[in-house]
Amino acid sequence: MAALARAELTLFGRSKATLFSALFVPLVVPISVRSAFPESELDDAGLTVGLVMLNAAIGFSLLFAVYSALVGVFTARREELVLKRLRTGELRDTEILAGAATPAVATGLVQCLLLAAGLTVLVDIPAPKAVYLSVLGVLLGLVMCVALAAVTASYSRTAESAQVTTLPLLFVSMLGSGIAIPLETLPDGLASVLELLPLTPVMKLVRGGWTGDLAASEALASMTIALAWTVVAVFAVRRWFRWEPRH
Repeated sequence: MAALARAELTLFGRSKATLFSALFVPLVVPISVRSAFPESELDDAGLTVGLVMLNAAIGFSLLFAVYSALVGVFTARREELVLKRLRTGELRDTEILAGAATPAVATGLVQCLLLAAGLTVLVDIPAPKAVYLSVLGVLLGLVMCVALAAVTASYSRTAESAQVTTLPLLFVSMLGSGIAIPLETLPDGLASVLELLPLTPVMKLVRGGWTGDLAASEALASMTIALAWTVVAVFAVRRWFRWEPRH
């Protein structure tokens, strides 16, 4: 697994498109969120510009540095017969996928930590009041994004088409999981439905860890939803993931 992770890290560094998507998009896009909502509107919802930018930064890191990047990696390795050859060795299926995902997961984790520290200093965000909730949210998000990436790769015919098959989850998560648009600014009925999306509980845990106003029952419900999506995604990978090229 270590050798596979090192090889993937080398290939990750050679792909300019993947590097741009994974490293620069999550850094730049949250800045646009700052000007999207007037401070008065955020004050009415009990939010601050800093918290909105923090959620956007971590959400975009999970979506682009982990999910989107891994869909391309899994699809490309399958089409190049790399995954098929690896299955003839000692590694189990889960170890093959975990080794291939390690560079993207490490990138996403480091990026989340740096963005959180940077925004805390630059935007004057208060220190997290329940940091364990934010840590738990990020870890759940990383595992979930790896599983969802493997599911999406199962239906991606080529590495080029993987740029299209990722769009539904990207758009749905950005608009409906509290990443680009805070759920507090939406009607209550719509927000209740959007809370069932995959990344919504992750974002709630991250923000709740900073504000400290997330009740124990709400935190438990968010963890349950996130774990349920992860279990469903893992089942889908075990059932439908393709190890040979799609022709």
